[in-house]
Amino acid sequence: MKGDIETLDDLSRSYQESMPEDLRETKSFDWYLREVYEDPKVARNAHQRVADMFDYYGTEYDEDSGVVEYRLASEDPIFDGENTFYGREIHRAIHEFVNKVKSGARGLGPEKRIKLLLGPVGSGKSDFDRQVRKYFEDYTLHDEGRLYTFRWTNLCDVIPDQDPSDDEIRSPMNQDPLVLLPLEQRQRVIDDINEELDAPYTIKNEQALDPASEFYMDSLLAYYDDDIKQVLENHIEIFRLVADENKRQSVETFEPKDKKNQDETELTGDVNYSKIAIYGESDPRAFDYSGAFCNANRGIFSGEELLKLQREFLYDFLHATQEQTIKPKNNPRIDIDQVIVGRTNMPEYRDKKGDEKMEAFNDRTKRIDFPYVLEYESEADIYRKMLRNADVPDVHIEPHTLEMAGLFGVLTRIEEPDTEMVDLLQKAKSYNGEIEDTDDIDVKKLREEAEEKADIGEGMEGVSARFIGDEIAEAIMNSTHRSRGFLSPLSVFNHFEENLENHGSIPEENFETYYRYLETVRGEYRERAIEDVRHALAYDIDEIQRQGEKYMDHVMAYIDNATVEDELTGREQEPDESFLRAVEEKLEVPRDRKDDFRQEVSNWVSRRAREGQAFDPQDNDRLRRALERKLWEDKKHNINFSALVSANEMDNDEQNAWVDALMEQGYSREGAKEVLEFAGAEVARAEMEE
Repeated sequence: MKGDIETLDDLSRSYQESMPEDLRETKSFDWYLREVYEDPKVARNAHQRVADMFDYYGTEYDEDSGVVEYRLASEDPIFDGENTFYGREIHRAIHEFVNKVKSGARGLGPEKRIKLLLGPVGSGKSDFDRQVRKYFEDYTLHDEGRLYTFRWTNLCDVIPDQDPSDDEIRSPMNQDPLVLLPLEQRQRVIDDINEELDAPYTIKNEQALDPASEFYMDSLLAYYDDDIKQVLENHIEIFRLVADENKRQSVETFEPKDKKNQDETELTGDVNYSKIAIYGESDPRAFDYSGAFCNANRGIFSGEELLKLQREFLYDFLHATQEQTIKPKNNPRIDIDQVIVGRTNMPEYRDKKGDEKMEAFNDRTKRIDFPYVLEYESEADIYRKMLRNADVPDVHIEPHTLEMAGLFGVLTRIEEPDTEMVDLLQKAKSYNGEIEDTDDIDVKKLREEAEEKADIGEGMEGVSARFIGDEIAEAIMNSTHRSRGFLSPLSVFNHFEENLENHGSIPEENFETYYRYLETVRGEYRERAIEDVRHALAYDIDEIQRQGEKYMDHVMAYIDNATVEDELTGREQEPDESFLRAVEEKLEVPRDRKDDFRQEVSNWVSRRAREGQAFDPQDNDRLRRALERKLWEDKKHNINFSALVSANEMDNDEQNAWVDALMEQGYSREGAKEVLEFAGAEVARAEMEE
C-alpha cells in the first residue's frame, strides 16, 4: 500500500482539530457579556455575518469589469476548486448579490427583501446558493464567524407545572443571548460596543424574546422579584452555535410541495400536540418551533423554486421580509433574523411578474439575474470542471473540443447584432476577448444593445451547460464503446445534431436556428483545424524569425520614411509594400488600417528593446500568426493535400513527422490522424474550388 495509512486515531484527531475548541463548553451570561465587549462582531446580525463571510475567504477586484470576484466562488478553497464558478456574467451576478447583502448589513433596505436569483435552467444559481450555505457552515466553525446562543436550565426548580423533560430548553429560535437583556439595558451595551466596533456597519438588536422564552423570563423574574441577575446566573447557559443544514440549524432549505398539501406551518411552525395535554393549547410552551423560518434564524433561508409556491403561501414572506417577523397560527408574532434567498426560473418569474395580486411580494424582492456564461472559453472551463470532478474513462480530449462545444452554447444565448458590420460569430469572439474594440466592434455597445433588445437580459435564454455537458458525456462513452481513445469536436458535433430535438428544454421553434449555429461552429472548427495542420506542416521557426525581422525592418523604414537594404543586392530601396501587405492580409488588416497595425507592432518592439529583450515574433501572437499563415501560403502548393485524406498515399515518415508535430500541439496520435484527414480534405476542396 502506497502512502501513509490513515488509522482511526488519525481520523479522530483530525476531526477533533477541525472542531471549535469551545464547541462543547457552556459559558455564563457574564462571560458572554465580556466577550461581546472584547469582540463586538460576535453580536452581528445574519446579514452582517454573511457579508463578512464573503470577504473572509478572500477577494480580488477586476478593474476592467468593475467587479469583485470572491474566492469562495472563483477558487473554492474549501473543496480544492471542485465548485469553481466561471464567466464574467456569473461573477457579476455574485458581485451584485454580495452588494445587496452588504447593503442589508448596513441597514440600507435590502435586509428587508428577498434576494431572488433569477435565471434559466442550468445557469448556476442553485450551485451558488448551495455554495453560500456550505461556506456559511464552515465560516461559523472559525473564530471569525462564531456566534452563540443560550439554553434555559433548572426550570422545574421554579415553574411548578414545568414538564420534567423540559427542565432544560435551548432557545427555540437560537437567538443571540443579548435578547435576554431588557431593551433599555441592551441598548446601553450595544451603544458601548459600537464605539469599539471596527466595521462598516453598526450592531443593532431590538428583537423580542420568542414567546416560550418570554414565558420563562416572566416566570423567573416573578420568582426572583425582578432580579434579572439571578435569572441569568441561575438559569442561563451560553453555548457555541454552528450552522448546519443537516441539523436544520441556522441554515434551512425550503422546497415547494404538492399545492394541495402546502401548509403555512412548514414555514412558521405548528402546535406541539404532545405538549397540549401537559400545558394546554394556548400555552406558548406547547408550540413547536420547527418551521423553516424558525430553523433558519441567525443564518440563511433558501427557497428553492420559490415562485412555484401558491400565491397565498407566499404571503408569509411579506412579514418575514419587510417586518422581519413571522406569524404562526394562534400565536403572537416572532422576530426573525436571516438572509432570505430565493431561486426561480424564467417561466415562473414571467407568470408572477404580470400578476397584479403579487405586487406586494414583487415589491419585497431584489432580483439578481443569473444568466448563462457568454464567453465560450469560460464555458469550456465549466466542462473541464465537470470532467475533473468525474471518473472519466481513458479518453484524450482533443484540442478545441470543449471550446467549440462552448461556442455553440454561447451562440444560442447571445442576441443577434443589429449592425451588419458585426456577425454573431464575431460578437461571440469579441465577448471572449479575441477581437479588440474597433470602429465596427465596440463590446460595451454590443452588450448595451443586447440588454435593450433582450426580453429580460442577454444570456437568459439558450442551450444550457447541462445539455452540452450531457452530450459531451455521451460522446465520451460512445468513444469508449467504439474503442476510440480520443474525443474530437467532430464527435461532439454529431451528438449535438442527433440529440438537439430530443431535449425537452429546447423549444421546437429554435431547432432550425440552432442547426444553423452548429454549422457556424463547424466552420470555425474547420478554420482552427486547418490552422493547426498549417502549423504542423509548414512551421519553420528559423524562417519565421527571418521573415519577422524582414517585416520589422520594412515597417520601421515605412514609419521613419526611410529606405531599407535589399537582401540580395545590398542596395537601398523603398519599403516593400507588397511584402508588408502580404503579411498583414493574413490577419485581415484592411488597407486603411495598416498604419495603425504597423505602429502597434513598432511600439511593441520598442517597448521590448527598452526592457532589454530581443525581437522574437513568437512573443507577439498576432504577428506570429500572420507570419505562419504567409509561410503556409508560400509552401502549401508543394504539399499533396489529397495524400492527407488517404493514409495509403502518404509516406510513412512524412506522416509520422506531421503527426508528431500535431501531438506537440496537444493532439493524441489517433486524433492527429483524424485532424490531418479532415483538414486535408477541406484544403484540397478549397484548392479545387480556386
